[in-house]
Amino acid sequence: MVKIVNQETSIPHLAERAPVVDVDVHEELRSVKELVPYLGEPWRSRVEIADGWKGVDRFPYSYPQISGVAMAEAATADGAPAGSSYELMREQLLDAYGVELAVLVSAFHPTDMRVQPEFATALASAYNDWLLENWLDKDERLRGSVTVAAQDPWEAAREIDRVGGDPRMVQVVLPASSREVFARSFYHPIFEAAVRNGLVVAFHQSNVTETAVGLPDYYIEWHTAISQAWQSQLIGLVCHGVFDKYPELRVTMIESSWTWVPSTMWRLDHNYRSLRREVPWVKRMPSSYIREQVRFTTQPMEYPEDAEHLYRMFEMIGSDEFLLFSTDYPHWDFDSPQHVFPSTFPKDLRRQILSDNARNFYDF
Repeated sequence: MVKIVNQETSIPHLAERAPVVDVDVHEELRSVKELVPYLGEPWRSRVEIADGWKGVDRFPYSYPQISGVAMAEAATADGAPAGSSYELMREQLLDAYGVELAVLVSAFHPTDMRVQPEFATALASAYNDWLLENWLDKDERLRGSVTVAAQDPWEAAREIDRVGGDPRMVQVVLPASSREVFARSFYHPIFEAAVRNGLVVAFHQSNVTETAVGLPDYYIEWHTAISQAWQSQLIGLVCHGVFDKYPELRVTMIESSWTWVPSTMWRLDHNYRSLRREVPWVKRMPSSYIREQVRFTTQPMEYPEDAEHLYRMFEMIGSDEFLLFSTDYPHWDFDSPQHVFPSTFPKDLRRQILSDNARNFYDF
């Protein structure tokens, strides 16, 4: 079993490290057939047969990295997808970095299915049962995300009510879609169910997340530009009045980057001053909702040539609480808690981002 090599010889012993809460860790199915025991008919046979259903939409790019989307260390010896081995995750992440709590964020999004909504709903339910039995039951440090099929928001709400009462489930995950604005009233049963169960709503990209111009030619273009999807979802949540309708709603933007947030808040506030008659249900300045009810993850962290500029971007947000630490294990752009922050971030702030902000926001 391959272990992540420690890149810093002066890293303190585990007991001396700051506590770590990682809010973006990806578990993976070895095969979609792992869901068969959790499916009833007529859905079970559609997955079970040899040449049956192959899964939700596939990612269109070939990856330029040595192990595809994963870092080389996380590749399994038997060729199974990186992130599909609890034992490897425990060794490489939970134990290696002293992670006290890790939030699992599924890469399996039945919401991306554009056909057979009943099948998508059944797959979401099966995935949640699989997650509870095969991951959350194995390690008390793990927390889960409720997978839903948003095509039918009322069925999605029922699924949230079914499994959201488990204290190990801490959020509902939706794809950062470039096709749908989930702030539309059609999807509000999902937000209502999340609030009812005390769950965060998290947005994370999926295989079908696109940029403002669709799918560009190269993966580097896509990976650089997809923050547009989270930006659109965030603006929608404000302008459709979701935060006004659900004042207890908490939202996390996972893996969106965060340096775009100040300019988005400035522009949205500026437009609100002139155009608020169009959205009279929005009662406050947009930036106030974002600071109070939305959080962003550290990964992927941009690193300007002058590290002081990054800290200044952080200060522009106007809140020490908005940023949550994440590694994005097991992907190629993994960030370790020892190396993620430049020295311009004060030590106390680093500790706060590594643990306290997530503990407070998720009410761990």
